[in-house]
Amino acid sequence: MIVLKDIVPAAQNNIDTKFIVLEKGKITLEGQNKMCLTLVADETAAVHFQLWGDECDYFDSGDIIYITNGIFSYQRGNLVLRAGKRGKLEKIGEFTMSYVETPNMSEIHWIPDPTNPKKYIQEYVVSPHSRVFSPIL
Repeated sequence: MIVLKDIVPAAQNNIDTKFIVLEKGKITLEGQNKMCLTLVADETAAVHFQLWGDECDYFDSGDIIYITNGIFSYQRGNLVLRAGKRGKLEKIGEFTMSYVETPNMSEIHWIPDPTNPKKYIQEYVVSPHSRVFSPIL
């Protein structure tokens, strides 16, 4: 299992991790499909997480989720963690998980690794916290 601070952009489903949903944004429509952006975190970092379809109704703030075969990639120009077509989400608890809100892995500018163009490395931090969701005080 990987912790959120160690995820990097990739075009493959290979992320197995768990996190708590801190905040859930509005449900919007993408064509005929529902979409919802959330802020999730573990004890090492936070990230924007995208829910699709029925997932938008099933998960709420405070839910602890385990994702298998997730993907961290660009969705409409923003880096988000998501289940994708092959990933699986499972609610494994509620409210009892330590977390931090910074760094937010979705707020980092990533570039191809000069030594291996199939991998990405951090170039700089765009914002130390989510620009979509206000920090929890």
